Amino acid sequence: MKCIISESNYLLFAAQHYDSVFPDTLEFYEDLKRVVYIKRLFNIYIERGELKERLIINHLIILYNMFGNNTTAMLFFKLAGYESLLKTFLTFINRMPDRIDGIGLPPRTIIDCDIPIDVEVWERLKKI
Repeated sequence: MKCIISESNYLLFAAQHYDSVFPDTLEFYEDLKRVVYIKRLFNIYIERGELKERLIINHLIILYNMFGNNTTAMLFFKLAGYESLLKTFLTFINRMPDRIDGIGLPPRTIIDCDIPIDVEVWERLKKI
């Protein structure tokens, strides 16, 4: 059975999927803050047009190293409203699945082909 991720179980979901050799509470919360940093970087891009694509990619890679494939559900849950930007980056690092089930309450399903890619960001990512 697939877990439905919601505000009430987000931390538990993240903790269950945290992969650290020496788990440390402080380190766990610092890794979770990366989602907030990504959201902040997306906001800066939307408001000012400044894109720090390498920093975003670094945060994403660290999140996937620590939380595995469950990172995708966590990101789409916490970054609702930024789906197009998120999909663009996840597609670039080859982490965008065709479908994600059980996001939020009521549970919704995210389908890859329903979310457009941000063409301007994609062009910048291709130059890396």
